[in-house]
Amino acid sequence: MKKMMKPYPSFDKYQADQPRHQISIIRALRRLVKKVAPRLQESVKWGNGFWIKGTMPISYVFTAKDYVQFGFTGGYRLKDPKKLLHGEGRYVRHIKVHSVREIDARAFAALIRQAIR
Repeated sequence: MKKMMKPYPSFDKYQADQPRHQISIIRALRRLVKKVAPRLQESVKWGNGFWIKGTMPISYVFTAKDYVQFGFTGGYRLKDPKKLLHGEGRYVRHIKVHSVREIDARAFAALIRQAIR
């Protein structure tokens, strides 16, 4: 049986329902995205927190057991000189963030700016 994704009415509700040790990571990523791309809208899609431009999902957060994925729906086309992105799917790539200290604001911001173009 396929597990259903939990619906959330807002990004705040999604964040509040995540494991306690990951909420600070999500909070830091939200601040960074808001600073770098203030016009992106926060949303919840497929049970995860997303940033969207119009109707186009740009990036997302997903909580795995030991880390938070900070991902890009079109990540396959991003230049990634620091080799931060993981994933072998057709389009999506993500960064595994285990702690707030791992957030490289400059490198993450460069990826966010590319993703919104």
